[in-house]
This record gives sequence, C-alpha cells and structure tokens, in this order.
Amino acid sequence: MAEQLAQNEKEEIIETVEETVEPKRSEGLDLGGVEFFYEKNKKAITYGGGAILAIVALFSFYKFYWLPGQEKEAANEAFFAQTYFEKDSFNLALNGGINVQTADGPKTMMGFKDIADSYGSTKTGAVSNYYAGICLLRTGQFEEAISYLEKYNGSDEMLAPVAIGAIGDANMELNKIDEAIKFYLKAADKSINSFTTPIYLKKAAFAYEQKANYTEALATYERLKNEYGKTSEAREVEKYIARVKTLGNIQ
Repeated sequence: MAEQLAQNEKEEIIETVEETVEPKRSEGLDLGGVEFFYEKNKKAITYGGGAILAIVALFSFYKFYWLPGQEKEAANEAFFAQTYFEKDSFNLALNGGINVQTADGPKTMMGFKDIADSYGSTKTGAVSNYYAGICLLRTGQFEEAISYLEKYNGSDEMLAPVAIGAIGDANMELNKIDEAIKFYLKAADKSINSFTTPIYLKKAAFAYEQKANYTEALATYERLKNEYGKTSEAREVEKYIARVKTLGNIQ
C-alpha cells in the first residue's frame, strides 16, 4: 500500500511538471522555440527531473517507512516514562536512566526529555515536550520547564490550555507576574470549556490581586461568576469579589 501511494505521488508530481513545461497549441505557443529551448537546456532539465524524483523518493521513504518506525519506537520508550509520571516520580519520568524489563530483554529507560529530543518529529515526541515541561515544573526547574512547554504545540482541547497555563505557573514561580497573567488568560481562551477556562480565569484573577490591580481582578472574577458560576472554581467567587472591591475601594 505504501509503495502504491508513493508511486501515485511520483506520478502526480511528474504530471504537474510535464503540464508546466509542455507546450499547448491552444495557447499559441511557438513550438519551434520550445523545442530549441529544450535542446539547449536538455541536460539541466534532465538532471532537474532526476532531482525531483529523488526528492519524491526521499519524502515517500520518510513518510511511509521511517516516520512510522520512529513513532513506534517513541511510543515504546514513553510507556515507562508515563508509568513513573503517573506515580509522581517526576525525576525518573524526566530523566530515565534506570533498567527496565521489555519483551526484548532489559534496557535502560529513556525519560521524557530524551524522548522529546530524540523523537521530536513524531506525535509521541511532541507530546513528550509537554510531559518534560510538567516534570521540570514539579521539580522546581522553572526556566527549563518553560522552554519545553513552549515546544509543545498540540491542539488537544484539554492538553493545549494546560500546557499554556503551566507556562503561567512557571512564570509565577519566577515572580514574573505580568507574564503569568498573559499566559493564564491565553490558557483560559485557548479552548473555551467549563473545565480549563474557569481554572485559568481564577489563576489570572489571583495574579492580578498580587499586582494590586484590583480593577482587572474584579473584571476577571466577574467573568468567572457570570460565565462559569456553577463550576467549583466559582464556589467562593462572591467572597473574592467583595475582597477586591474593598482592597481597591471599588463601589
């Protein structure tokens, strides 16, 4: 199947190239001029066509053979890292380095950091950036956590906002409150839903309070109340609203 797909792709590209250079009588082209051009540039055109075929062959090998193999390897490596992540063993999940038993015998386990770096072109490698970032965040390595979380560009409606929100958490730990607010609000709006959105609205409002920006804190709490009043994050929102009104002397 892969070979047939690869052959089809080659034929489509060759047809496209041929349509581009083939003279069409209906367009009133000077066929003699085209033939002269071909004879004069035959070597370049021939080698150019060979280069196109080589590129197509390389792309087909990458897409249909190499990448699926890499994906399988990455998934096998991530299985052990995921197991330790779920046990809150974040250093092991991040760095690996211990011996684990596999169907092929014992081997040294890879952590999420190595999986992300070694298999970055795969889906598993991409999501490993997220897991590595969370591990780094949970072990107090905030700057490095941000660098890995920023590499994750997935579109999952739950994971994507959590990754952005985690960058906000790392910035809060670094006392970069303005940056934290920016990422909390971005996380809140990344995927509008009743789970992640109220979490990051509340975090943004708390961060505004730390900046003594009570006007924005109030506006954010009121959005939480009005749009997500039935969620657990809004359970004490009236108390928060009263507090910022008092602190900010807001009527």
